[in-house]
Amino acid sequence: MKVLYFAWLRQRIGIGEEAVDPPADVTTPRALVDWLVAKGGGYEKAFADTSAIKVAINQEFADYDAPIGKGDEVAFFPPVTGG
Repeated sequence: MKVLYFAWLRQRIGIGEEAVDPPADVTTPRALVDWLVAKGGGYEKAFADTSAIKVAINQEFADYDAPIGKGDEVAFFPPVTGG
């Protein structure tokens, strides 16, 4: 699974993307976040308030309870504002 982090998430975690192999019970973005946070490092700070973070699965907006699989791309980013 490819995971992408944008804007301040990338800054807090320290990387823009990574390939991960979560356990079989990680089947939603919510479970992915929980698994990442348990790894330690900057994940806990980055995902402290998921209400301020949007998620996309394979470049389509999704919610935190949408299904994900091993071959998916999951992206996390702050809400985009226009000007």
